[in-house]
Amino acid sequence: MTLSFDQLDGWIWMNGDMVEWKNAKTHVLSHGLHYGGSVFEGIRIYNGQIFKLREHMERLIVSAEMIGMPLSQSCDELCIAVNETVEKNNLTDGYIRPLAWRGAEELGIGATMCSAQVMVAAWPWGKYFGAGDGITLCTSKWKKPAPDTAVTAAKTGALYVVNTMAKHEAIHNGFSDALMMDYRGYVAEISAANLFMVKDGALHTPIPDCFLNGITRLTVIDLARAAGIEVVERRIMPDELMTADEIFVTGTLAEVTPVVKIDETTFEIGDTTRQLINLYQQETGQI
Repeated sequence: MTLSFDQLDGWIWMNGDMVEWKNAKTHVLSHGLHYGGSVFEGIRIYNGQIFKLREHMERLIVSAEMIGMPLSQSCDELCIAVNETVEKNNLTDGYIRPLAWRGAEELGIGATMCSAQVMVAAWPWGKYFGAGDGITLCTSKWKKPAPDTAVTAAKTGALYVVNTMAKHEAIHNGFSDALMMDYRGYVAEISAANLFMVKDGALHTPIPDCFLNGITRLTVIDLARAAGIEVVERRIMPDELMTADEIFVTGTLAEVTPVVKIDETTFEIGDTTRQLINLYQQETGQI
C-alpha cells in the first residue's frame, strides 16, 4: 500500500449513503475519536464471495451493544450495506472494514446523546504478512487485560491501543509481531490474531476468556475436528510453546500463518499446519 488510506479511490458506505472515498469524513470532535468509542470488523472477500458476512455483522452489533452504543441498523441492513459497497467498488478479492463510532453530539465522558455512526469500506488487500515462509514473534511486555477491567469480548478500537504498542515493540526488535500473555501470565494471542500450537498430533489453543474469540479461529477449530485432529482449548504457559512441534496463528487478515520463531526458539512448518492452510483455502474458495 503506497498511498495513504485517505487518498485511495473508490466509494464508502456511510450511514446509508454511498460517498466518494476522499469525501468520507467525520468531525474531529467526534466522541469515538477522543474516547475510543468504536467497534469494527474485518472481512475477507475471495473470488467474489464474502466469507462469513453474517457472522461478522452479528458480532459488530453485539460489540456495539457491549460498549453501550446500540446500532440502528439490523443485521440484514448491514449485510446489504456491505454487499453494496463491494459491488460499487467492483471488488472480487480483498478486505472489507465495517466501523461504527460515537458521533459529535457531546464530548464529555458520558455519551448518552451521541449517535452511532456507521461506515463500510472495501479495498484490495493481499497477504497481511506477505508471501514469506512464516512469521517471527517476540514476547511482549504488554498483556491482555482482565474481562472485568475491559470489554474484552467486544471488537472495540479501545482495546487495540495496547496491541499496537506490542506490535511496535516487536517491529523495533526485528520481529514480525508480538506474542502477548494475559493478565495471569498465560499465553493469549499475538497483536491481531489467535494462536495455536501442535503437540504430539493434537491442536492446542488458549481459552478466549480475555481476548477475542476470532471467527477464523472458530473456523479452523471446526476444520481441524472435521479432519480428525484433536483440538484442546486450555490454559497454556509460555514455556510450553517452546516445546511445541508446530505453531501458527489465525485471523481474517492473517488467515492461517505459520510461526517459525519465538524469541530465540525456531519451529518447523509441519504437516498439520500445512494441512490446515490447505483446508482453510478450500473453505474460503481460494483453491
